[in-house]
Amino acid sequence: MRKTRVVVAAVAALLAALPAGCGSSAKTADKGTSTGAADNAGALIGVTMPTRASQRWNGDGENVKKELEALGYRVDLQYAEDDIPTQVNQIDAQITKGVRLLIIASIDGTALDSQLQTAADAKIPVIAYDRLILKSPNVDYYATFDNYKVGVQQATSLLIGLKLLNPDGTPGAAKGPFNVELFAGSPDDNNATFFYNGAMSVLQPYLDKGVLKVPSKQTDFKTIAILRWQAREAQNRMENLLTSTYRTGLKVDGVLSPYDGLSIGIVSALRSSGYGTAGQPYPVITGQDAEVTSVKSIIAGEQYSTVFKDYRDLARTSAQMADAIIKGRKPVTNNDKDYDNGVKVVPSMLLDTTIVNRDNYQKALVDSGFYTPAQLR
Repeated sequence: MRKTRVVVAAVAALLAALPAGCGSSAKTADKGTSTGAADNAGALIGVTMPTRASQRWNGDGENVKKELEALGYRVDLQYAEDDIPTQVNQIDAQITKGVRLLIIASIDGTALDSQLQTAADAKIPVIAYDRLILKSPNVDYYATFDNYKVGVQQATSLLIGLKLLNPDGTPGAAKGPFNVELFAGSPDDNNATFFYNGAMSVLQPYLDKGVLKVPSKQTDFKTIAILRWQAREAQNRMENLLTSTYRTGLKVDGVLSPYDGLSIGIVSALRSSGYGTAGQPYPVITGQDAEVTSVKSIIAGEQYSTVFKDYRDLARTSAQMADAIIKGRKPVTNNDKDYDNGVKVVPSMLLDTTIVNRDNYQKALVDSGFYTPAQLR
């Protein structure tokens, strides 16, 4: 009997030393929750960007990849060249490869429902990158800039350029009225409406008072939106405005442009119509993203301003969010109420932005290391 008790005690001690879960089914990890440190090492993350045609998206993709690899992850980075079926196929392929998480900058925020459902079924978390994915419950987090504020900054810089406001926000010396035309971004990009609404919150009082006039009468979002943010389409629209509304000799004093790619097309149309000469200076033209071509245009006195969104910060933030999710932690967010995709409010991390013009481009873009002086020559 004494020998039996010794054996039983030894077996009990051995069982107590075994890891929890041995000899029974391990608890299934929740979506995005790590099943162990070994599972995180070298995990594959899928990253999809809209196109290589934009300097901005090239920078985003490469920086997200770099940040994730620095954290020890493998990255499948894809560009869809603004073709929705291509992006759909890329995400399908990433899911098939067994990615642990998806970071998606969508072309059309409503076109990925099937892929997101497949990801959800496979317990693959999804971070929407800069463009909110719409009409799906299967978007876990959103990393972006404060897009409403971007619109406010664009409109504010337009007013500063017209001297209706001073840089410190106090009333400027100009009284108006000024002729302005409005452009908006792609209607399938949720950000475009944030930019537009933010800008109109600033401009509407000036329009109501007649300080600003829109001779074309085109002010509603659907009319002024440029599908896929195409520079050529913006140039065509500006050319049409010049040959119709402005053919009698009216001059354009300002153009609200929500993106540098559109701004370049707008500048080209204005140049072809004689703007940019000593007697007919360019109107005040806004922008966004601080693309190198537009920064050079700002330095040359063509485009007036841009809104700088440091995608190095966005890439770093997205990588940190992905790392937290994969390791079973809740990522840091700072807005849980404003970004409703039509099905759910998506927890979001919003980053800050800066108005850039000829007066501060050196400090904002060169001194910060975003560009070298040689890149802007």
